[in-house]
Amino acid sequence: MKGLFNDANFPRTAEGRVYHLGLRQGEVANRILTVGDPARARRVAELLDTTPTPFVLQSERGFLTITGTYNGTPVTIIAIGMGIANMDFFVRECRECVLGDMAIIRLGSCGGLAHDLPVGSFALPRSCVSVTRNYDYDFTASYPGPEVLGSANSPYRISKPVDGDSTLHQVLEKAVEDTRPESLKNVVVRGDVVNAAADSFYSSQGRITSFPDHNAGLISHLVAKVPDVATLEMETHHLFHLASVYPRETDDDVGSLSSSTVLTRGAGSVEVDLSAHTNGVNVTAGIAEGHGVSKGIYATAIQMIFAQRRSQAFITPEDVVTRENWAGKACLEALQRFELQVGSSGFVG
Repeated sequence: MKGLFNDANFPRTAEGRVYHLGLRQGEVANRILTVGDPARARRVAELLDTTPTPFVLQSERGFLTITGTYNGTPVTIIAIGMGIANMDFFVRECRECVLGDMAIIRLGSCGGLAHDLPVGSFALPRSCVSVTRNYDYDFTASYPGPEVLGSANSPYRISKPVDGDSTLHQVLEKAVEDTRPESLKNVVVRGDVVNAAADSFYSSQGRITSFPDHNAGLISHLVAKVPDVATLEMETHHLFHLASVYPRETDDDVGSLSSSTVLTRGAGSVEVDLSAHTNGVNVTAGIAEGHGVSKGIYATAIQMIFAQRRSQAFITPEDVVTRENWAGKACLEALQRFELQVGSSGFVG
């Protein structure tokens, strides 16, 4: 995306395109499925309606966006890569490109911590904690042993849990069961678990490398400290956190919506034509005119257990395909079923 950016606080081009995702208003639906792997995004996108033709944008920063409809409901699939920073780019920049409420489901892989969740199982976390490296800790000193993990000067910090949206969680749980293939009737699915999201793949997830990470015993400490913790990955906590702190009250200043509107955040306000939707996908279909627009973010997640951290077992490529197909369809079904209020008399989609 070459061009002049007009606001250092929230960079955006003269056409209203955000800095990292490269998107503008009208190219993102209010219902979003986010994944890490672009190939996974493309596979799930095969379930979208063929008409209208889905809109596809690959940003210069590596984010892949596919917007189309699923059974007539506008849906966006975005591949964001890995980690907290990319989740932050995704949530904040999509929020600035969308009118009204947002529903976000995270579909990703994870490591399993619970003995009753073998490789190939699904976990739908109701809440998340974060596991972060303590950068004030002296990692050059000799490691005193796992007992330091429970001390005030621990090399790793575990946050309080933050909840996802309980209603969207329930809708996704039902969609998973409704779409379960007969061939996968014995696959374990649990929705009563807690996820841990780390700030790295290696040190904060207890993997031992040649670096002096002082993380021997971290997994056992995490399991002992956090009741019901069952999975470990890198993104879901930040999604739940941002969704939980974003205001859900109605923005009465928005007023009525028309075929064009003005982006008012920041100095780079530009007018965009909402009638010129991506390949005919009307991403704002159903927004009520003449009422304030609710602007909450509702988030949940489904995780495919690719590795069992206790046994060191790893999923097969064949099982990855079957789980992705099932989970992708379930997520799209859940997004379609979830009602997003955008005023006193209307819904999006």
